[in-house]
Amino acid sequence: MKFPDAKCPPGPSIRAGDFAEILIADYAEHKLGYWCPRQFRYDMKWSRNESTKGCDVIGFRCMDGGNNPDDEMFVFEAKAALTGTNPVNRLQDAVNDSAKDLLREATTLNALKQRFLERGDIESAKRVQRYQNMSDRPFRRISGAAAVLVNEMADSDLIAKTTIQAHHNPGMLKLILVKGSALMSLAHTLYELAANEA
Repeated sequence: MKFPDAKCPPGPSIRAGDFAEILIADYAEHKLGYWCPRQFRYDMKWSRNESTKGCDVIGFRCMDGGNNPDDEMFVFEAKAALTGTNPVNRLQDAVNDSAKDLLREATTLNALKQRFLERGDIESAKRVQRYQNMSDRPFRRISGAAAVLVNEMADSDLIAKTTIQAHHNPGMLKLILVKGSALMSLAHTLYELAANEA
């Protein structure tokens, strides 16, 4: 009931976007070592064929007890192009849209904390709350822009033109590019497996 339609637009594009977000969240969690609570981003969808509002991927790293200025919050904007043959610079789109994360960050953190409180997970709510007041409890804010592209849409020359000069956090902006073959087929297969796992 929550999965976007496989064939009826805009379902496939929503599937591609959600797939990219989950892939980047998994990368941030399992390779970069961030805690990326994302279960609530998808289970509370009101319309399965719409993107969930808020920051695409948010991750936290607490150094020692949660009030260290070296603690980190990583906020990623993820863009996808899993079909097509006419390359576009989705990495630049991600960089540009990452600027909106400053506005979405507070809402995303508040929603995340509320979801944990609703489920009685006070400890996780407190972990999120630690990042809601940077002036009183300083931490390192890291921005990220990611593009997940099928090989046909990944033009190296175009991607090399990506610029970060206008970004609000250029010194702490990380870029990720993921590319591969038949990524839309992979996304559809994963959705199918998840739908039938019960």
